[in-house]
Amino acid sequence: MPEAPDTTAAVTVLSVVVPMYNEEEVLPALVSRLRPVLAGLGVGYEVVAVDDGSTDRTAELLAAFRLGWPELRVIGLRRNSGHQAALTAGLDRAHGAYVVSLDADLQDPPEKIPEMLELARAEGLDIVYGIRADRASDTGFKRWTAGLYYLLVRRLAGPSVPAQAGDFRLLSRAAVDALRALPDQQRVYRLLVPWLGFPSGRVTYERAPRPAGRSKYPLGRMIRLAVDSVTGFSAAPLRIATWLGGFAFLVCLTLMVYTLSAHALEHTVPGWTSLFTGVLFIGAVQLICVGLLGEYVGRIYTAVQNRPTYFIGHDTATGEAGNRVAGPGGGHDAAHAEASIPPPAEAETPLPQGSSGVRT
Repeated sequence: MPEAPDTTAAVTVLSVVVPMYNEEEVLPALVSRLRPVLAGLGVGYEVVAVDDGSTDRTAELLAAFRLGWPELRVIGLRRNSGHQAALTAGLDRAHGAYVVSLDADLQDPPEKIPEMLELARAEGLDIVYGIRADRASDTGFKRWTAGLYYLLVRRLAGPSVPAQAGDFRLLSRAAVDALRALPDQQRVYRLLVPWLGFPSGRVTYERAPRPAGRSKYPLGRMIRLAVDSVTGFSAAPLRIATWLGGFAFLVCLTLMVYTLSAHALEHTVPGWTSLFTGVLFIGAVQLICVGLLGEYVGRIYTAVQNRPTYFIGHDTATGEAGNRVAGPGGGHDAAHAEASIPPPAEAETPLPQGSSGVRT
């Protein structure tokens, strides 16, 4: 059935996008802290809670909180699509002239949102980053790996990437629309947003410990994020493969000269150690090079498939549970548009593209 016209976009100054996956333990604390902060702003707002296919009571609790909080909007994804995909779903469908992305774990304080909005309005900024000035609440291993990650991506993607900036940030409508226009499928927003080069500012805060639940970024996902960051924003690994190949060639050339010299001097004692070491070295270099090439070929393969980034199960802003899918670009063009899968005997209805609101 056709969606009713949505009038919230015209009056919504601020949207807060909160990706969630199995956050039933921390959700009450999040609501108790976030709601008074937003109510005190004195502007029209919405909270876009994106349920990323949770298997606990997250969806049930969101429905209960929404009964007494009309500004809470719930978007349910049909399956778990990952944190960045859930964030994409929220950004694609947020209505606000400004959009803040916030994790549900309360390690990034929602009390900083008024400061972000004030700074953006006062200085005409399109982006305001939340910078973690103190990460004492994190484990030593977490701090070490995070430091290594930011060192790596700043070397590869450039110094425009703020150190210790996660996904807690404010974006203007112009920045959101620019992100939606990008065709990237495996998105890493902490690199995409600085790449835009829009006017930006920063607010700092102390990273708090998670009040409940457990981290949704274990070591495996952190490694995957690092791989996506490197392969998505730099061709440097391919150059590393080239240099490794050149170094391996020099080693082989040296061994060949040594072998010919030994043969000429009749020192041809079987050298199984050098042969075995050489074979292992060449094999290792080849595997590294093939693996690096495979990462890039895999990204090309994913882009060619053009599969949807996420599937929308329902959106309380439209009042219906549509069978909707969305791909990269947030409806920027026909190739990457948000499409709909119509039910039997009904016409196709395109997804709303969001407003093109201006900064207030």
